[in-house]
Amino acid sequence: MSTARIPIALTIAGSDSSGGAGIQADLKTFSAFGVYGASAITALTAQNTRGVAAVEPVAAPFVVAQIEAVLGDLDVRAIKTGMLANAEIVEAVARCLRGASRLPLVVDPVMVATSGDVLLAEDAIEAVKRQLIPLAGLITPNLPEAARLLGAKAAADDGQAAEQARALLAFGCGAVLLKGGHGTGETAVDILCDPAGIERLVRPRIATPHTHGTGCTLSAAIAALLAQGIALREAVVRAKDFVWQALQAGRALGVGHGSGPVDHLFAIRRMPPPA
Repeated sequence: MSTARIPIALTIAGSDSSGGAGIQADLKTFSAFGVYGASAITALTAQNTRGVAAVEPVAAPFVVAQIEAVLGDLDVRAIKTGMLANAEIVEAVARCLRGASRLPLVVDPVMVATSGDVLLAEDAIEAVKRQLIPLAGLITPNLPEAARLLGAKAAADDGQAAEQARALLAFGCGAVLLKGGHGTGETAVDILCDPAGIERLVRPRIATPHTHGTGCTLSAAIAALLAQGIALREAVVRAKDFVWQALQAGRALGVGHGSGPVDHLFAIRRMPPPA
């Protein structure tokens, strides 16, 4: 197998027809970091910035066929998962990824869209907990997702968030990034937890309704940096900075009439036009 001159990352996730989240957000983010993006689509969604109108899961064997086709040819350096739709797909993806355990795996346990629409069947949560999370080098739940995984109430403060991050680490993953974007206050606090301890990552909270695809973008940015050989903690910090800037820039995009997307390509837009 030839060695690629460019780092390659694989995203296993659902398609967002409006382009702001899912596979589309992941591939834009990979490109923003100079990483070649490959994909395996788990579900088609009919959605826009106002909500999800319909979801059509892909047959689990075909999801596996996509993953195996990519891994059988491309020199993939990191993998991330996003929307997996149902238990059958979760179980199939987990079986497939056990054979790629040498690669960094970022699991974004997508359960609900920014609009509030459900993206993961209830019976799939246990499969995510038991089969997928133990394979991950990092999981990136937000506060509601962490609560559902633990069967608990959402953390009300940083202390509770740290406790929940430790509880999630006990599921067998390498590290947990518990995102605080759904919290309140002037700052957004993410909790990074690994066997070495807890680190609090604090940024000013951005007042904007345009947060569509934020979680997908963060996990994709981390995967892109891991594909480049960046250490996990540095990758998380750099990815957070990218998302913070994308949120800032996204306020001016004007895409859609609901919760618009972040600006994945803000750095390119700042470049001077070609002569």
